Amino acid sequence: MNFDQLKSDWLGRIGAATDEAALEDLRVAALGKKGEISLKMRELGGMSAEERQVAGPALNALKDEVTTAIAAKKAALGDAALDERLRAEWLDVTLPARHRREGTIHPVSQVTEEVTAIFADMGFSVAEGPQIETDWYNFDALNIPGHHPARAEMDTFYTHRAPGDDRPPHVLRTHTSPVQIRYMEAHGAPVRIIAPGRVYRADYDQTHTPMFHQVEGLAIDRDISMANLKWVLEAFFTAYFGTSVKTRFRASHFPFTEPSAEVDIQCSFEGGTVKVGEGDDWLEVLGSGMVHPKVLQAAGVDPSEWQGFAFGMGIDRIAMLKYGIPDLRAFFESDLRWLRHYGFGALQVPAVHSGV
Repeated sequence: MNFDQLKSDWLGRIGAATDEAALEDLRVAALGKKGEISLKMRELGGMSAEERQVAGPALNALKDEVTTAIAAKKAALGDAALDERLRAEWLDVTLPARHRREGTIHPVSQVTEEVTAIFADMGFSVAEGPQIETDWYNFDALNIPGHHPARAEMDTFYTHRAPGDDRPPHVLRTHTSPVQIRYMEAHGAPVRIIAPGRVYRADYDQTHTPMFHQVEGLAIDRDISMANLKWVLEAFFTAYFGTSVKTRFRASHFPFTEPSAEVDIQCSFEGGTVKVGEGDDWLEVLGSGMVHPKVLQAAGVDPSEWQGFAFGMGIDRIAMLKYGIPDLRAFFESDLRWLRHYGFGALQVPAVHSGV
């Protein structure tokens, strides 16, 4: 066998390969089961011992050199392909960065987190409950009589009942007050909670929607008074608006509180905008009062031992006040332009120590 000629031939063909597919074909032709070098190695069995001593080492050396040459050529072809790709996929790092389409946090979600953070700093925990409530939890347990206008179908959404169904009716909750009843039933007193969530009422205009968001607060202990309520609300508004806010309590009537009060906050109306915490005007923002003894009894709490206050305000309304949003209906219209304008970044997490 002319091993030098065989070696020169295969190394030349390997060096001339232009791509990995051609290189693989050469490998099979040389070292595959029916490859030229593999077939010559099988011929060793028909040689004499003296011939095998000469041809055997030479064939093994040839196989090793061809294998090494193929591996080196494959690496070279890979490097060449990478260089070509890098030349084709160049990037000018001095160009402005491409705008990333990031989602935004809805103002309702953001304000809910702000409210939660402020009240958590005052020791209030968050309680939740079902949005479809029984007539008893939504009205009766809250001392709302059967003839009250809020129980009319023109104001409240009742779920459908089949004819002859005598079970208590269910409603889409008109406030989150049922959460307070459920919480007191489960945990008793003392209590210090807020109950944020969706509520439903049959109304729709610039300042009302059939579904909106509300947060209610409840604090029950042995010696809580209206003075505590006033301090909590003024501390909340000061933290929420980032400025000292005075409040004004006006006598009112709610079936679930006695005495009851509507609460106004100090503001000014200038140029069609509302500025909170300054001026000589007042703006109503919430209802409040001391929890009615019948409400405590309905929740299984003894009113002779425990007393406390409750309040409720619209999350959407206070979001409009703080961020200058003119129309409540826009909160629910799914307009991406509106959301990009009024929305918040995912990393804008409210915290009392950094200012909500």
